[in-house]
Amino acid sequence: MSVAGAAAPKAPAPPLRTRPRDSSSSWPLADRIGLACCWVAGLALCAIAATIIIYMAIKGVQFLRPELLFSRPEVGVDQSSSGGFLDPLLGTLLIVIVAVSIALPLGVIVAVWLTEYGRPAGLARAVESGVEIIAGTPSIVLAIFGLIVFQEHIFGFLSFTASGGAVFGRSFLTAGTIMSLIALPLVVGATREALQAVPSHMREASFALGKTRIATIRRVLLPAVRPGIATGTVLGIGRVVGDTAIIVILLGATAQLEPGEGPAGIDVLRGTGSTLTSYVYNNSPVGEGNAPEKAYAAACVLLLIAILLNSTVTRLAAGRRGGSAWIT
Repeated sequence: MSVAGAAAPKAPAPPLRTRPRDSSSSWPLADRIGLACCWVAGLALCAIAATIIIYMAIKGVQFLRPELLFSRPEVGVDQSSSGGFLDPLLGTLLIVIVAVSIALPLGVIVAVWLTEYGRPAGLARAVESGVEIIAGTPSIVLAIFGLIVFQEHIFGFLSFTASGGAVFGRSFLTAGTIMSLIALPLVVGATREALQAVPSHMREASFALGKTRIATIRRVLLPAVRPGIATGTVLGIGRVVGDTAIIVILLGATAQLEPGEGPAGIDVLRGTGSTLTSYVYNNSPVGEGNAPEKAYAAACVLLLIAILLNSTVTRLAAGRRGGSAWIT
C-alpha cells in the first residue's frame, strides 16, 4: 500500500537553449566593413610591435655583452674600451625608487579620499582636475617647472650648491620628485578603479560589525585592491623608466654617477647621473657619444625591461579580475 501524499518524481528540466552564434556574413555591409577595419587595425598594431621587438632584439643581441652590464661608461675615442652602462642602470634604479616612494603612498591616499570620502565636493573636483592636468602635461614642461622650483634656496638640501652659493637644482632627488608626478595619475586611476569595483556589501558588512570607515578602508578595502594598486605602480614605473626629458634637464644626463655633498648614500641622491634612456640617446648616431653599438645594446636591455613590466601588468590585471569575481 502506497503512502498517501507521496511526492511524485520531478520531470527533468528541459535543456537550456543557447542562442546560435550569428555569422558575420549575415551582417549589414557597413558592419562587415567596420569589422574588417578592426581586424586590419589590430593586425597592423601587432605587426608594428613585433617589428620593433624583432629589430631591436636582432640589433641589440649583436652588441650586447655581459661586461657592458658590469662596467662603468668612460669617455674615449676607441669604443671597444669606453666601458659599459652600469651607471645608467643604477641611475634608472635610483630614479624608480625615488619616484615610486613618493607616487605610491600619495596616489593611494588621493584615490581613497576621492572614492570613499569626496568631501568637500569642490575640493574633490579640483583634485580630480589637477590629476588629469598632470597626466596630460608633457614631461618637458614638468622638467622646466621642476628646474625653476628646485633652484630656489629653500630646496638647496635636495641638490649640491655651486661655489658661489647658487643652488644647482639637479639631482636624483629632484628628478625623482618630478618623475613621481608622471607616475601619480596612473596610481590614482588604477586604485580608484579597483576601489569602485569592490562590492558595496563588503563595506556594509564591515559597518554592520561596528567597524569605522577608516578601519574598513585599512582592513577590508586596501587588502582587496592590492592588485589594482600594484598595476598602477607598475604602469607608473614604465613611464618613469621610459622618460628622457626630465633626466636630461633635472639629472644632468652625465655618463657616470657624480655624487654631491653629504654622508654616504645621501651624496649619491644629491648628485647627478643618467638612465638607460639618456644613455641610448647620447650614444645614438644623433648624440654626442656616437657609439651606436652601445646604444643598440642598451636599447635591447631597456626593451626587455619594458616587456617584463607589461607582462607583470597583464598578470596583475588577470589576478584582479579573478579576485573581483571571487569576492562578488
